[in-house]
Amino acid sequence: MKENPIGIFDSGIGGLTVAYAVNQLLPKESIVYFGDTAHLPYGDKSTAAIQSYAVKICDVLLKNNCKVILIACNSASAAAYQLVKEYVGTRAKVMNVIDPAVQYVSNKYEGKTVGLIGTKKTVQSNVYRKRLDKQSKDIELRALATPLLVPMIEEGFFDNKITHSIIENYLSDKSLQGIEALILGCTHYPLIKKEIEAYYKDSIEIIDSSKVVAEALKAYLQKNDLLSTGKEVKHTFYVSDYTHSFAETTRIFFKEQVQLEHYSLW
Repeated sequence: MKENPIGIFDSGIGGLTVAYAVNQLLPKESIVYFGDTAHLPYGDKSTAAIQSYAVKICDVLLKNNCKVILIACNSASAAAYQLVKEYVGTRAKVMNVIDPAVQYVSNKYEGKTVGLIGTKKTVQSNVYRKRLDKQSKDIELRALATPLLVPMIEEGFFDNKITHSIIENYLSDKSLQGIEALILGCTHYPLIKKEIEAYYKDSIEIIDSSKVVAEALKAYLQKNDLLSTGKEVKHTFYVSDYTHSFAETTRIFFKEQVQLEHYSLW
């Protein structure tokens, strides 16, 4: 069981930020990654559709004997976490990217005002606000849907006039004024973290949930004596639809050419 891989899935390249953080923190762990590129972005899909995709992807990860399934997507975490948890049952531990971020914010920003940017699905679900309220830390959350960011990132638009203009337009919104930290509520967003930090001139903390999630995963594996010894580390990458940008981003993240395996969910 210790040597079984970590399963990670997302709608596209965004979850690679989580996979990369996991790989950096836990280099002895094997990873099975599923990028559902045929159905991205999840942020504008119905709850029923996301749940359907998530269950089918979990079947793939379970066939690969994953000991943990990490939903590396805020939209899927909001829409499908409970269903996936019930579906997977005792076959694997299921984790999401929202709970570790909420715990981090509640521990550090009691009585403060925190911003959140994410997809329409994540923001409209109010999942961050509901879970922060349960912590009873008197944290004011100001959330803004930023739907143009995911397709922009998926198309490989980084650090140019177009990205700067879109990012500035969103971050200058009055709903985000006066915040003391900003949660990147989508796993795609760490890919433009430098541009976001530049906008704020390092005056506030930009919370990258991928690193927080990797720490939570490590803590779980340690607590349950499931850390791999690293005897044979192997990373496997599945995509539901091959895209050049996904292949290129995967290569950049993992510093090596990776073999993408096409796997149709239908």
